[in-house]
Amino acid sequence: MATTLKKTNVVIVGAGAAGGVAALPLAQAGFDVIALEAGGWVNTRDMAPDELRYIRGWPAKLQKVNDEIPTHRPNASSPNTPRLTDHPMMNGVGGTSIHYWGQSWRLNPWDFKVVSETTRRYGASRIPSGSTVEDWPFGYDELEPYYDSVEREIGISGKAGNIKGTMDQRGNIFEGPRGRDYPMPPLRSTGFTEKMSAAARTLGWHPFPGPAAVTSQSYQGRPACVYHGYCAGGGCHVRSKSSTAVSTIPKAQATGRFKVVTEARVTTIAVDKNGRASGVNYLKDGQEYYQPADVVLLATYTYENVRTLLLSKSPAYPNGLSNNHSQVGKHYFSHNQTARVTALFPFNINTWYGTPSQGVAVDNWADDNFDHSKLDFIGGGNMWVYHERRPIAAASMSTWGRAPEWGSTWKAFIKENADRQNTAYIQKTTLPYEDNYLDLDPTVKDRLGFPVIRITAEYKDNERKLAAFMQTQMEEWYRAADAIDIQKGDIGDMTVSTHAYGGTRMGDNPETNVVDRWGFSHEVHNLGILGASVMGTSGARNPTLTVQALAWRTAEHLVKSWKTIAQNAG
Repeated sequence: MATTLKKTNVVIVGAGAAGGVAALPLAQAGFDVIALEAGGWVNTRDMAPDELRYIRGWPAKLQKVNDEIPTHRPNASSPNTPRLTDHPMMNGVGGTSIHYWGQSWRLNPWDFKVVSETTRRYGASRIPSGSTVEDWPFGYDELEPYYDSVEREIGISGKAGNIKGTMDQRGNIFEGPRGRDYPMPPLRSTGFTEKMSAAARTLGWHPFPGPAAVTSQSYQGRPACVYHGYCAGGGCHVRSKSSTAVSTIPKAQATGRFKVVTEARVTTIAVDKNGRASGVNYLKDGQEYYQPADVVLLATYTYENVRTLLLSKSPAYPNGLSNNHSQVGKHYFSHNQTARVTALFPFNINTWYGTPSQGVAVDNWADDNFDHSKLDFIGGGNMWVYHERRPIAAASMSTWGRAPEWGSTWKAFIKENADRQNTAYIQKTTLPYEDNYLDLDPTVKDRLGFPVIRITAEYKDNERKLAAFMQTQMEEWYRAADAIDIQKGDIGDMTVSTHAYGGTRMGDNPETNVVDRWGFSHEVHNLGILGASVMGTSGARNPTLTVQALAWRTAEHLVKSWKTIAQNAG
């Protein structure tokens, strides 16, 4: 028998990058908010800059996700691919914003209007066959103020290239117009990033420092980055990385209106006799609890957002919560981050330490910034060259056919070349397709006996052709910077990703979308969904800042529309 707790105004499932942002405007508006977080608090002892520590993994209290790693198959007629041994996400107060790189990009205006802009410029036939892509229900301009709010509340470093239509060549001249510059200047450049910038200019491209959720100077009581490295997959023990655990969550707690319940494993969302969300069921310390609330906000990341809805069955929603239109799990896609390019240089490039959000970007080939008339794909990619190289990883580098893979000759090669290799990070447009989706695996279950998510998805021709095109551009950039050899990776499978989108897509039409333009369910009006699961396009960007801007917007809408949304809640 579950213990029924005192009712709260809002319960947020997940206190990560999205839920940790939404809590702040709600608490500041005077609402009582409880966040149920599957992980615990992460202390600085868990964030030591130690490569072995990160290889061995985070403490068990932060790894509930490893019990529920999704399965994957390329298509419905294929067997499952090998299941990952570790989930790339994590649990904990702050969620994956604790160990993400900190790249904090806005989407570009084109990303919100892929269908209409592609049709306008090239004709409707250029939308790939089988794609279910739709325009967002609003454009970049409507989200811009929320981007700005989040950049200030969590702390973003960068250099604007377009302030109210005035271009600044020191920033990204391809970006959408901003109301003002970033709250902090960009992270510092290095000899290598300056060399890469100079090489880009010789090609007629426009390099710029990318935005980072890392403090380049003291900010709101937190110190500036010390560039010690170990940011990729690791926490920041000096609190320079702008995780929600050190930014918005403490601010929300300071209001006295926000409480985090840790190690609370949510099982289902409950509904009342009218089909409205009435609260959340969760397990903690072996006990079952029911947390009633006027409004439920689901913010557990794409895979778990979908799984929680599909598991929350009731007479009103026999196929899962908010799934009477059979849209939960549809329009899924993950970022085309693979198809890497690695370069070997004839000199040391000194990329030890630093942070992977410290680097130089080129957006000439992103989105629709270039003419696709004579190309057979739409979309583009952001090319990013960055720092942070670690000793153990460096020792595992390719020998480029210049030395054996073992012995004294191998050791000599590694010693000479460990600081001469660089791998670019290329984020590329990925579109949703009718036969790429998420559902519950019919056989694989987690430790509690609940089915895990099954991913049925593969990259299509559009994404494969785009990947090959971007690899060619990246090779040209590296060659212009004097690289002597290039290796190109395969595009890979669309398996478990830290950049997963869709499954609860946002749009005005309930026949093709799960949530409305504000992030609230078309079917369950007091259920909001936060995260990249509501996004319909990816752009050539990681999703975090857009996820956070959307979370702020959803929370602000809830504040302004409280009586309408929360009335008669169970």
